[in-house]
Amino acid sequence: MNLRRWSLLLLLPLLLLLASGLGLGCFSETNDDLTIVALLRGVSAAAPVADLHLYFHGYAALWSRLYAAYPLVPWYALTLYGLLYAATVLTFAVVERLLRPWVPLGQAVVFLVLFFGVAWLEHGFWFNYVRVPVLLAGAGVLFAAQRAPARWAVGVGLLTFGLAWLIRPSAAVLGLLASVPGAWWLARWRTLPVVAGAVSWAALGALWLNLTWSPVEVTFRRLDVLKSNINDYQLYHPQPRTAPDSLALAEVQHWMLSDSTLVNEAFFTRVAPFDVAYFLQQTAPVKLWVLLQQLVRDYFPMLLALLVVAYQVSRLLRVPHRGEFWVVQAGFGGLLLVLGVGLKLPPRVALPLLDFWLLASLIYLCKQARGALGHSVMAVGAVLLLAAVPYGYKTWHRHTVLLQEQRANEAQRHLLLGAANAGQLLVSDGVEPTYKSSSPFTDPVFGSRVKVLSLMGWQTLDPSQPGFRNHLTGTRGFSQALHQLALHSNVRWLLTPKGANLLNRHLRLKHSADSLRVEFRFKRLKVSDLNEVNEYVVRMK
Repeated sequence: MNLRRWSLLLLLPLLLLLASGLGLGCFSETNDDLTIVALLRGVSAAAPVADLHLYFHGYAALWSRLYAAYPLVPWYALTLYGLLYAATVLTFAVVERLLRPWVPLGQAVVFLVLFFGVAWLEHGFWFNYVRVPVLLAGAGVLFAAQRAPARWAVGVGLLTFGLAWLIRPSAAVLGLLASVPGAWWLARWRTLPVVAGAVSWAALGALWLNLTWSPVEVTFRRLDVLKSNINDYQLYHPQPRTAPDSLALAEVQHWMLSDSTLVNEAFFTRVAPFDVAYFLQQTAPVKLWVLLQQLVRDYFPMLLALLVVAYQVSRLLRVPHRGEFWVVQAGFGGLLLVLGVGLKLPPRVALPLLDFWLLASLIYLCKQARGALGHSVMAVGAVLLLAAVPYGYKTWHRHTVLLQEQRANEAQRHLLLGAANAGQLLVSDGVEPTYKSSSPFTDPVFGSRVKVLSLMGWQTLDPSQPGFRNHLTGTRGFSQALHQLALHSNVRWLLTPKGANLLNRHLRLKHSADSLRVEFRFKRLKVSDLNEVNEYVVRMK
Protein backbone atom coordinates (compact mmCIF):
# COMPACT_ATOMS: atom_id res chain seq x y z
CA MET A 1 0.00 0.00 0.00
CA ASN A 2 1.42 3.39 -0.95
CA LEU A 3 1.96 6.30 1.41
CA ARG A 4 -1.13 8.11 0.15
CA ARG A 5 -3.44 5.27 1.03
CA TRP A 6 -1.85 4.69 4.43
CA SER A 7 -2.16 8.39 5.23
CA LEU A 8 -5.81 8.23 4.24
CA LEU A 9 -6.48 5.18 6.41
CA LEU A 10 -4.76 6.73 9.41
CA LEU A 11 -6.21 10.23 9.07
CA LEU A 12 -9.77 9.55 7.93
CA PRO A 13 -10.81 7.50 11.01
CA LEU A 14 -9.16 10.07 13.28
CA LEU A 15 -10.96 12.97 11.61
CA LEU A 16 -14.30 11.18 11.66
CA LEU A 17 -13.99 10.26 15.34
CA LEU A 18 -12.94 13.80 16.22
CA ALA A 19 -15.78 15.29 14.19
CA SER A 20 -18.25 12.98 15.94
CA GLY A 21 -16.91 13.85 19.38
CA LEU A 22 -16.76 17.60 18.78
CA GLY A 23 -20.06 17.79 16.92
CA LEU A 24 -22.22 15.38 18.87
CA GLY A 25 -20.29 14.82 22.07
CA CYS A 26 -19.41 11.62 23.89
CA PHE A 27 -21.91 10.00 26.23
CA SER A 28 -21.77 6.89 28.42
CA GLU A 29 -24.33 4.30 27.44
CA THR A 30 -24.48 3.04 31.04
CA ASN A 31 -22.95 4.02 34.38
CA ASP A 32 -20.35 1.22 34.09
CA ASP A 33 -17.46 3.30 32.77
CA LEU A 34 -17.39 6.01 35.43
CA THR A 35 -18.12 3.44 38.14
CA ILE A 36 -14.93 1.68 37.06
CA VAL A 37 -13.01 4.97 37.04
CA ALA A 38 -14.23 5.71 40.58
CA LEU A 39 -12.81 2.36 41.71
CA LEU A 40 -9.54 2.96 39.87
CA ARG A 41 -9.21 6.39 41.49
CA GLY A 42 -9.98 5.00 44.95
CA VAL A 43 -13.09 7.18 45.33
CA SER A 44 -15.36 4.26 46.19
CA ALA A 45 -12.73 1.98 47.73
CA ALA A 46 -10.18 2.16 50.52
CA ALA A 47 -7.40 2.65 47.96
CA PRO A 48 -7.12 2.73 44.15
CA VAL A 49 -8.31 -0.64 42.88
CA ALA A 50 -5.62 -2.38 40.84
CA ASP A 51 -7.55 -5.57 40.03
CA LEU A 52 -11.11 -5.61 38.66
CA HIS A 53 -11.03 -9.43 38.54
CA LEU A 54 -13.54 -10.04 35.74
CA TYR A 55 -12.17 -7.59 33.18
CA PHE A 56 -9.37 -5.13 32.42
CA HIS A 57 -6.67 -7.64 33.31
CA GLY A 58 -3.45 -5.68 33.53
CA TYR A 59 -5.09 -2.44 32.45
CA ALA A 60 -6.49 -1.80 35.95
CA ALA A 61 -3.06 -2.11 37.61
CA LEU A 62 -1.58 0.36 35.13
CA TRP A 63 -4.46 2.83 35.31
CA SER A 64 -4.62 2.87 39.11
CA ARG A 65 -0.96 3.90 39.20
CA LEU A 66 -1.38 6.49 36.46
CA TYR A 67 -4.39 8.05 38.18
CA ALA A 68 -2.42 8.26 41.42
CA ALA A 69 0.53 9.93 39.69
CA TYR A 70 -1.38 12.14 37.20
CA PRO A 71 -4.97 12.45 38.46
CA LEU A 72 -6.03 15.13 35.97
CA VAL A 73 -5.50 12.91 32.91
CA PRO A 74 -8.50 10.75 31.83
CA TRP A 75 -6.41 7.61 31.35
CA TYR A 76 -9.34 5.20 31.08
CA ALA A 77 -11.10 7.09 28.28
CA LEU A 78 -7.89 7.92 26.40
CA THR A 79 -6.85 4.25 26.35
CA LEU A 80 -10.20 2.88 25.23
CA TYR A 81 -10.82 5.56 22.62
CA GLY A 82 -7.29 4.93 21.36
CA LEU A 83 -8.13 1.25 20.93
CA LEU A 84 -11.44 2.17 19.29
CA TYR A 85 -9.44 4.28 16.83
CA ALA A 86 -7.17 1.29 16.15
CA ALA A 87 -10.21 -0.91 15.46
CA THR A 88 -11.57 1.74 13.10
CA VAL A 89 -8.26 1.96 11.19
CA LEU A 90 -8.10 -1.82 10.79
CA THR A 91 -11.70 -2.00 9.59
CA PHE A 92 -11.22 0.81 7.11
CA ALA A 93 -8.06 -0.92 5.85
CA VAL A 94 -10.03 -4.12 5.22
CA VAL A 95 -12.84 -2.32 3.35
CA GLU A 96 -10.49 -0.12 1.30
CA ARG A 97 -8.38 -3.07 0.14
CA LEU A 98 -11.54 -5.01 -0.64
CA LEU A 99 -12.84 -2.23 -2.89
CA ARG A 100 -9.49 -1.19 -4.38
CA PRO A 101 -9.52 -3.35 -7.55
CA TRP A 102 -13.04 -2.31 -8.51
CA VAL A 103 -13.77 1.18 -7.15
CA PRO A 104 -11.75 4.43 -7.57
CA LEU A 105 -10.19 5.84 -4.41
CA GLY A 106 -12.61 8.77 -4.29
CA GLN A 107 -15.64 6.47 -4.32
CA ALA A 108 -14.03 4.27 -1.70
CA VAL A 109 -13.60 7.31 0.57
CA VAL A 110 -17.26 8.25 0.12
CA PHE A 111 -18.28 4.68 0.93
CA LEU A 112 -16.10 4.67 4.08
CA VAL A 113 -17.59 7.95 5.27
CA LEU A 114 -21.11 6.61 4.75
CA PHE A 115 -20.18 3.38 6.49
CA PHE A 116 -18.86 5.33 9.46
CA GLY A 117 -21.94 7.53 9.61
CA VAL A 118 -24.52 4.74 9.79
CA ALA A 119 -22.54 1.74 11.06
CA TRP A 120 -19.76 3.08 13.29
CA LEU A 121 -20.50 6.56 14.64
CA GLU A 122 -22.49 5.21 17.61
CA HIS A 123 -19.42 3.46 19.03
CA GLY A 124 -17.71 6.69 20.02
CA PHE A 125 -20.81 8.82 20.44
CA TRP A 126 -22.69 6.47 22.80
CA PHE A 127 -19.71 4.81 24.42
CA ASN A 128 -19.36 1.72 26.54
CA TYR A 129 -16.17 -0.23 27.16
CA VAL A 130 -17.75 -3.49 25.91
CA ARG A 131 -17.85 -2.13 22.37
CA VAL A 132 -14.06 -1.92 22.22
CA PRO A 133 -13.08 -5.58 22.70
CA VAL A 134 -15.77 -6.83 20.30
CA LEU A 135 -14.67 -4.42 17.57
CA LEU A 136 -10.93 -4.69 18.20
CA ALA A 137 -10.87 -8.50 18.24
CA GLY A 138 -13.00 -8.83 15.11
CA ALA A 139 -11.22 -6.11 13.14
CA GLY A 140 -7.81 -7.60 13.96
CA VAL A 141 -8.84 -11.05 12.74
CA LEU A 142 -10.26 -9.66 9.48
CA PHE A 143 -7.14 -7.58 8.88
CA ALA A 144 -4.85 -10.57 9.44
CA ALA A 145 -6.96 -12.87 7.27
CA GLN A 146 -6.99 -10.41 4.37
CA ARG A 147 -3.19 -10.24 4.39
CA ALA A 148 -2.55 -13.92 5.09
CA PRO A 149 -0.12 -15.60 5.15
CA ALA A 150 2.00 -12.56 6.07
CA ARG A 151 3.40 -13.19 9.55
CA TRP A 152 3.35 -9.53 10.53
CA ALA A 153 -0.38 -9.41 9.79
CA VAL A 154 -1.00 -12.51 11.90
CA GLY A 155 0.98 -10.79 14.63
CA VAL A 156 -1.27 -7.72 14.39
CA GLY A 157 -4.36 -9.92 14.58
CA LEU A 158 -3.13 -11.81 17.65
CA LEU A 159 -1.97 -8.61 19.34
CA THR A 160 -5.32 -6.89 18.88
CA PHE A 161 -7.19 -10.00 20.03
CA GLY A 162 -4.96 -10.21 23.09
CA LEU A 163 -5.57 -6.55 23.98
CA ALA A 164 -9.30 -7.11 23.51
CA TRP A 165 -9.30 -10.29 25.60
CA LEU A 166 -7.60 -8.49 28.48
CA ILE A 167 -10.39 -5.89 28.46
CA ARG A 168 -13.21 -8.43 28.66
CA PRO A 169 -12.62 -12.03 27.60
CA SER A 170 -16.22 -12.89 26.67
CA ALA A 171 -16.55 -9.77 24.48
CA ALA A 172 -13.31 -10.57 22.64
CA VAL A 173 -14.49 -14.13 21.96
CA LEU A 174 -17.78 -12.73 20.64
CA GLY A 175 -15.83 -10.45 18.30
CA LEU A 176 -13.77 -13.42 17.13
CA LEU A 177 -16.89 -15.48 16.47
CA ALA A 178 -18.52 -12.64 14.52
CA SER A 179 -15.41 -12.13 12.34
CA VAL A 180 -14.84 -15.77 11.37
CA PRO A 181 -17.25 -15.84 8.37
CA GLY A 182 -15.64 -12.76 6.82
CA ALA A 183 -12.16 -14.08 7.55
CA TRP A 184 -13.05 -17.40 5.91
CA TRP A 185 -14.24 -15.72 2.73
CA LEU A 186 -11.14 -13.53 2.65
CA ALA A 187 -8.55 -16.28 2.93
CA ARG A 188 -10.18 -19.70 3.40
CA TRP A 189 -7.70 -22.01 5.09
CA ARG A 190 -5.00 -19.36 5.20
CA THR A 191 -6.98 -17.68 7.97
CA LEU A 192 -6.35 -20.69 10.22
CA PRO A 193 -3.18 -19.34 11.97
CA VAL A 194 -4.81 -16.17 13.32
CA VAL A 195 -8.07 -17.91 14.28
CA ALA A 196 -6.26 -20.84 15.89
CA GLY A 197 -3.95 -18.44 17.68
CA ALA A 198 -6.88 -16.41 19.02
CA VAL A 199 -8.72 -19.54 20.14
CA SER A 200 -5.58 -20.80 21.87
CA TRP A 201 -5.12 -17.44 23.59
CA ALA A 202 -8.72 -17.49 24.82
CA ALA A 203 -8.51 -21.10 26.03
CA LEU A 204 -5.18 -20.66 27.82
CA GLY A 205 -6.34 -17.36 29.28
CA ALA A 206 -9.52 -18.95 30.65
CA LEU A 207 -7.44 -21.77 32.13
CA TRP A 208 -5.06 -19.28 33.72
CA LEU A 209 -7.93 -17.32 35.28
CA ASN A 210 -9.56 -20.45 36.67
CA LEU A 211 -6.28 -21.65 38.16
CA THR A 212 -5.29 -18.31 39.69
CA TRP A 213 -8.60 -16.94 40.95
CA SER A 214 -9.03 -17.02 44.70
CA PRO A 215 -12.23 -18.41 46.30
CA VAL A 216 -13.40 -14.82 46.80
CA GLU A 217 -12.95 -14.07 43.10
CA VAL A 218 -14.74 -17.28 42.10
CA THR A 219 -17.69 -16.32 44.30
CA PHE A 220 -17.69 -12.82 42.83
CA ARG A 221 -17.81 -14.25 39.32
CA ARG A 222 -20.69 -16.61 40.11
CA LEU A 223 -22.74 -13.97 41.92
CA ASP A 224 -22.14 -11.49 39.11
CA VAL A 225 -23.69 -13.97 36.67
CA LEU A 226 -26.57 -14.87 38.99
CA LYS A 227 -27.61 -11.28 39.66
CA SER A 228 -27.47 -10.59 35.90
CA ASN A 229 -29.76 -13.55 35.29
CA ILE A 230 -32.40 -11.72 37.35
CA ASN A 231 -31.78 -8.05 36.66
CA ASP A 232 -30.49 -8.11 33.08
CA TYR A 233 -31.72 -11.29 31.43
CA GLN A 234 -34.99 -11.99 33.29
CA LEU A 235 -34.18 -15.70 33.15
CA TYR A 236 -35.60 -16.51 36.56
CA HIS A 237 -39.06 -16.36 38.07
CA PRO A 238 -38.19 -15.52 41.70
CA GLN A 239 -40.57 -16.80 44.37
CA PRO A 240 -39.35 -15.90 47.88
CA ARG A 241 -41.09 -17.65 50.77
CA THR A 242 -39.44 -16.09 53.80
CA ALA A 243 -38.87 -12.53 55.03
CA PRO A 244 -35.07 -12.75 54.58
CA ASP A 245 -35.47 -14.04 51.03
CA SER A 246 -38.02 -11.33 50.20
CA LEU A 247 -35.62 -8.70 51.49
CA ALA A 248 -32.70 -10.24 49.60
CA LEU A 249 -34.71 -10.27 46.36
CA ALA A 250 -35.70 -6.62 46.84
CA GLU A 251 -32.06 -5.71 47.44
CA VAL A 252 -30.89 -7.62 44.35
CA GLN A 253 -33.50 -5.87 42.22
CA HIS A 254 -32.29 -2.52 43.61
CA TRP A 255 -28.68 -3.62 42.96
CA MET A 256 -27.86 -3.60 46.69
CA LEU A 257 -25.63 -6.66 46.71
CA SER A 258 -23.31 -6.00 49.65
CA ASP A 259 -24.61 -8.36 52.34
CA SER A 260 -23.27 -11.83 51.60
CA THR A 261 -25.37 -13.31 54.41
CA LEU A 262 -28.48 -12.49 52.35
CA VAL A 263 -27.27 -12.34 48.73
CA ASN A 264 -25.37 -15.55 48.10
CA GLU A 265 -25.44 -18.59 45.85
CA ALA A 266 -27.78 -20.45 48.21
CA PHE A 267 -30.30 -17.62 47.94
CA PHE A 268 -30.35 -17.77 44.13
CA THR A 269 -30.65 -21.57 44.17
CA ARG A 270 -33.47 -21.44 46.68
CA VAL A 271 -35.48 -18.47 45.43
CA ALA A 272 -34.75 -18.15 41.72
CA PRO A 273 -34.52 -21.48 39.89
CA PHE A 274 -34.78 -21.42 36.12
CA ASP A 275 -38.42 -22.11 35.19
CA VAL A 276 -38.34 -23.19 31.54
CA ALA A 277 -42.11 -23.14 31.04
CA TYR A 278 -42.50 -19.68 32.59
CA PHE A 279 -39.63 -18.30 30.53
CA LEU A 280 -40.95 -19.65 27.23
CA GLN A 281 -44.54 -18.64 27.87
CA GLN A 282 -44.16 -15.30 29.65
CA THR A 283 -40.67 -13.83 29.26
CA ALA A 284 -39.40 -14.95 25.84
CA PRO A 285 -42.30 -13.53 23.76
CA VAL A 286 -41.91 -10.10 25.38
CA LYS A 287 -38.14 -10.09 24.88
CA LEU A 288 -38.56 -11.18 21.25
CA TRP A 289 -40.96 -8.32 20.53
CA VAL A 290 -38.63 -5.82 22.21
CA LEU A 291 -35.68 -7.17 20.20
CA LEU A 292 -37.48 -6.85 16.86
CA GLN A 293 -38.58 -3.31 17.69
CA GLN A 294 -35.04 -2.37 18.73
CA LEU A 295 -33.44 -3.67 15.54
CA VAL A 296 -35.94 -2.02 13.20
CA ARG A 297 -36.09 1.28 15.11
CA ASP A 298 -32.40 1.75 15.87
CA TYR A 299 -30.58 -0.08 13.08
CA PHE A 300 -32.77 0.14 9.99
CA PRO A 301 -29.85 1.38 7.81
CA MET A 302 -27.88 -1.77 8.60
CA LEU A 303 -30.86 -4.01 7.89
CA LEU A 304 -31.50 -2.26 4.57
CA ALA A 305 -27.85 -2.60 3.58
CA LEU A 306 -27.92 -6.31 4.44
CA LEU A 307 -31.04 -6.77 2.31
CA VAL A 308 -29.38 -5.01 -0.64
CA VAL A 309 -26.27 -7.19 -0.37
CA ALA A 310 -28.42 -10.32 -0.14
CA TYR A 311 -30.36 -9.20 -3.22
CA GLN A 312 -27.15 -8.57 -5.15
CA VAL A 313 -25.84 -12.01 -4.21
CA SER A 314 -29.11 -13.65 -5.28
CA ARG A 315 -28.69 -12.09 -8.76
CA LEU A 316 -25.24 -13.55 -9.32
CA LEU A 317 -25.07 -16.56 -11.60
CA ARG A 318 -22.86 -19.64 -11.17
CA VAL A 319 -21.43 -18.45 -7.89
CA PRO A 320 -19.44 -21.03 -5.90
CA HIS A 321 -20.22 -21.61 -2.26
CA ARG A 322 -23.53 -19.70 -2.47
CA GLY A 323 -24.95 -21.94 0.23
CA GLU A 324 -22.30 -20.68 2.65
CA PHE A 325 -23.62 -17.15 2.24
CA TRP A 326 -27.16 -18.05 3.24
CA VAL A 327 -25.96 -20.22 6.13
CA VAL A 328 -24.00 -17.25 7.46
CA GLN A 329 -27.04 -14.96 7.10
CA ALA A 330 -29.08 -17.43 9.13
CA GLY A 331 -26.24 -17.79 11.62
CA PHE A 332 -25.98 -14.07 12.33
CA GLY A 333 -29.75 -13.79 12.60
CA GLY A 334 -29.82 -16.73 14.99
CA LEU A 335 -27.00 -15.25 17.07
CA LEU A 336 -28.89 -11.97 17.48
CA LEU A 337 -32.03 -13.91 18.36
CA VAL A 338 -30.29 -16.08 20.95
CA LEU A 339 -28.59 -13.13 22.59
CA GLY A 340 -31.66 -10.90 22.50
CA VAL A 341 -34.12 -13.47 23.81
CA GLY A 342 -31.89 -15.77 25.83
CA LEU A 343 -29.78 -13.00 27.38
CA LYS A 344 -29.99 -9.39 26.18
CA LEU A 345 -28.82 -7.37 23.20
CA PRO A 346 -27.92 -3.85 24.32
CA PRO A 347 -26.65 -1.32 21.74
CA ARG A 348 -23.03 -1.92 22.83
CA VAL A 349 -23.37 -5.49 21.52
CA ALA A 350 -26.02 -5.14 18.81
CA LEU A 351 -24.24 -2.68 16.51
CA PRO A 352 -20.81 -4.40 16.61
CA LEU A 353 -22.48 -7.67 15.60
CA LEU A 354 -24.40 -5.95 12.82
CA ASP A 355 -21.13 -4.36 11.68
CA PHE A 356 -19.43 -7.72 11.28
CA TRP A 357 -22.53 -9.19 9.64
CA LEU A 358 -22.47 -6.43 7.02
CA LEU A 359 -18.69 -6.68 6.59
CA ALA A 360 -18.88 -10.45 6.08
CA SER A 361 -21.67 -10.04 3.52
CA LEU A 362 -19.73 -7.34 1.66
CA ILE A 363 -16.63 -9.52 1.64
CA TYR A 364 -18.56 -12.40 0.06
CA LEU A 365 -20.09 -10.05 -2.52
CA CYS A 366 -16.73 -8.52 -3.41
CA LYS A 367 -15.10 -11.90 -3.79
CA GLN A 368 -17.84 -13.24 -6.05
CA ALA A 369 -19.25 -10.30 -8.02
CA ARG A 370 -16.04 -9.61 -9.98
CA GLY A 371 -16.96 -7.34 -12.91
CA ALA A 372 -20.33 -6.40 -11.44
CA LEU A 373 -18.85 -5.31 -8.15
CA GLY A 374 -18.77 -1.59 -8.92
CA HIS A 375 -22.53 -1.59 -9.53
CA SER A 376 -23.16 -3.62 -6.38
CA VAL A 377 -21.07 -1.31 -4.18
CA MET A 378 -22.85 1.72 -5.62
CA ALA A 379 -26.20 0.11 -4.78
CA VAL A 380 -25.14 -0.49 -1.18
CA GLY A 381 -23.72 3.02 -0.98
CA ALA A 382 -26.94 4.51 -2.32
CA VAL A 383 -28.95 2.72 0.34
CA LEU A 384 -26.58 3.94 3.05
CA LEU A 385 -26.85 7.49 1.70
CA LEU A 386 -30.64 7.42 1.65
CA ALA A 387 -30.80 5.88 5.12
CA ALA A 388 -28.28 8.41 6.43
CA VAL A 389 -30.88 11.20 6.31
CA PRO A 390 -33.47 9.72 8.72
CA TYR A 391 -30.70 8.06 10.71
CA GLY A 392 -28.93 11.41 11.04
CA TYR A 393 -32.13 12.97 12.37
CA LYS A 394 -32.52 10.09 14.80
CA THR A 395 -28.91 10.48 15.97
CA TRP A 396 -29.35 14.22 16.52
CA HIS A 397 -32.51 13.58 18.53
CA ARG A 398 -30.61 11.05 20.63
CA HIS A 399 -27.85 13.63 21.10
CA THR A 400 -30.42 16.14 22.40
CA VAL A 401 -31.94 13.66 24.82
CA LEU A 402 -28.55 12.44 26.08
CA LEU A 403 -27.31 16.01 26.53
CA GLN A 404 -30.33 16.85 28.68
CA GLU A 405 -29.81 13.71 30.73
CA GLN A 406 -26.10 14.45 31.07
CA ARG A 407 -26.74 17.96 32.38
CA ALA A 408 -29.37 16.76 34.84
CA ASN A 409 -27.15 13.94 36.12
CA GLU A 410 -24.11 16.17 36.49
CA ALA A 411 -26.16 18.77 38.37
CA GLN A 412 -27.45 16.02 40.64
CA ARG A 413 -23.95 14.69 41.22
CA HIS A 414 -22.72 18.18 42.11
CA LEU A 415 -25.48 18.46 44.71
CA LEU A 416 -24.77 15.05 46.19
CA LEU A 417 -21.03 15.56 46.45
CA GLY A 418 -21.46 19.16 47.57
CA ALA A 419 -23.62 18.06 50.49
CA ALA A 420 -20.54 16.47 52.10
CA ASN A 421 -17.49 18.38 53.23
CA ALA A 422 -13.94 17.35 52.37
CA GLY A 423 -12.94 14.41 54.51
CA GLN A 424 -16.52 13.28 55.09
CA LEU A 425 -17.89 9.95 53.94
CA LEU A 426 -20.90 9.98 51.65
CA VAL A 427 -23.08 6.86 51.92
CA SER A 428 -25.54 6.76 49.05
CA ASP A 429 -27.46 4.72 46.52
CA GLY A 430 -27.85 7.79 44.32
CA VAL A 431 -24.34 8.56 43.02
CA GLU A 432 -23.77 5.78 40.47
CA PRO A 433 -27.02 6.45 38.52
CA THR A 434 -25.74 9.97 37.80
CA TYR A 435 -22.81 8.50 35.85
CA LYS A 436 -25.12 7.48 33.00
CA SER A 437 -24.84 9.70 29.89
CA SER A 438 -21.80 11.49 31.33
CA SER A 439 -18.78 11.88 29.09
CA PRO A 440 -16.30 9.00 29.53
CA PHE A 441 -13.64 11.70 29.83
CA THR A 442 -15.33 13.15 32.93
CA ASP A 443 -13.87 12.85 36.41
CA PRO A 444 -16.67 11.00 38.25
CA VAL A 445 -16.26 13.16 41.37
CA PHE A 446 -15.15 16.48 39.79
CA GLY A 447 -12.05 16.61 41.96
CA SER A 448 -13.99 16.25 45.21
CA ARG A 449 -12.07 14.80 48.15
CA VAL A 450 -15.19 13.06 49.45
CA LYS A 451 -15.15 9.27 49.73
CA VAL A 452 -18.29 7.46 48.55
CA LEU A 453 -19.57 4.20 49.99
CA SER A 454 -21.90 2.97 47.28
CA LEU A 455 -25.00 1.04 48.32
CA MET A 456 -26.15 0.05 44.85
CA GLY A 457 -24.58 -1.16 41.62
CA TRP A 458 -22.62 -4.19 40.46
CA GLN A 459 -19.54 -2.82 42.23
CA THR A 460 -21.15 -3.60 45.61
CA LEU A 461 -20.21 -7.20 44.82
CA ASP A 462 -16.60 -6.28 44.10
CA PRO A 463 -14.06 -7.88 46.49
CA SER A 464 -12.72 -4.40 47.28
CA GLN A 465 -15.87 -3.43 49.15
CA PRO A 466 -15.52 -5.60 52.31
CA GLY A 467 -12.00 -4.18 52.64
CA PHE A 468 -13.41 -0.67 52.25
CA ARG A 469 -15.94 -1.29 55.03
CA ASN A 470 -13.18 -2.72 57.21
CA HIS A 471 -11.07 0.37 56.54
CA LEU A 472 -13.96 2.62 57.57
CA THR A 473 -15.35 0.72 60.55
CA GLY A 474 -13.05 -2.15 61.51
CA THR A 475 -15.58 -4.73 60.32
CA ARG A 476 -16.12 -6.32 56.91
CA GLY A 477 -19.76 -7.30 57.45
CA PHE A 478 -22.34 -5.06 55.79
CA SER A 479 -24.88 -4.86 58.63
CA GLN A 480 -22.22 -4.39 61.28
CA ALA A 481 -20.57 -1.67 59.20
CA LEU A 482 -23.87 0.19 58.85
CA HIS A 483 -24.29 0.16 62.64
CA GLN A 484 -20.78 1.47 63.11
CA LEU A 485 -21.19 4.20 60.48
CA ALA A 486 -24.44 5.28 62.13
CA LEU A 487 -22.37 6.29 65.16
CA HIS A 488 -19.95 8.42 63.13
CA SER A 489 -20.57 12.17 62.93
CA ASN A 490 -18.64 12.65 59.68
CA VAL A 491 -20.99 10.47 57.59
CA ARG A 492 -23.70 11.90 55.32
CA TRP A 493 -26.53 9.58 54.26
CA LEU A 494 -28.00 10.61 50.89
CA LEU A 495 -30.51 7.97 49.87
CA THR A 496 -33.43 7.40 47.57
CA PRO A 497 -36.70 6.65 49.40
CA LYS A 498 -36.50 3.08 48.13
CA GLY A 499 -32.91 2.74 49.31
CA ALA A 500 -33.75 4.13 52.75
CA ASN A 501 -36.70 1.78 53.06
CA LEU A 502 -34.53 -1.20 52.15
CA LEU A 503 -31.88 -0.19 54.67
CA ASN A 504 -34.50 0.13 57.40
CA ARG A 505 -35.92 -3.29 56.53
CA HIS A 506 -32.41 -4.69 56.44
CA LEU A 507 -31.46 -3.32 59.85
CA ARG A 508 -34.74 -4.41 61.45
CA LEU A 509 -34.10 -7.94 60.20
CA LYS A 510 -30.50 -7.92 61.38
CA HIS A 511 -31.24 -6.21 64.72
CA SER A 512 -30.34 -8.19 67.82
CA ALA A 513 -31.27 -7.57 71.46
CA ASP A 514 -27.75 -6.56 72.47
CA SER A 515 -27.26 -3.89 69.81
CA LEU A 516 -28.64 -0.44 69.17
CA ARG A 517 -31.64 -0.25 66.89
CA VAL A 518 -30.87 2.00 63.91
CA GLU A 519 -33.47 3.68 61.72
CA PHE A 520 -33.11 6.19 58.91
CA ARG A 521 -35.43 9.19 59.03
CA PHE A 522 -35.95 11.63 56.20
CA LYS A 523 -34.44 15.10 56.64
CA ARG A 524 -35.47 17.66 54.03
CA LEU A 525 -32.66 19.63 52.42
CA LYS A 526 -33.07 22.73 50.27
CA VAL A 527 -31.18 21.15 47.37
CA SER A 528 -32.04 17.50 47.82
CA ASP A 529 -35.13 16.80 45.75
CA LEU A 530 -33.61 16.00 42.35
CA ASN A 531 -34.17 12.42 41.26
CA GLU A 532 -35.79 11.64 44.62
CA VAL A 533 -32.49 11.63 46.52
CA ASN A 534 -32.71 13.14 50.01
CA GLU A 535 -30.62 13.31 53.13
CA TYR A 536 -31.50 10.95 55.93
CA VAL A 537 -30.55 11.18 59.57
CA VAL A 538 -29.92 8.27 61.90
CA ARG A 539 -32.13 7.68 64.92
CA MET A 540 -31.09 5.29 67.65
CA LYS A 541 -33.58 3.24 69.62
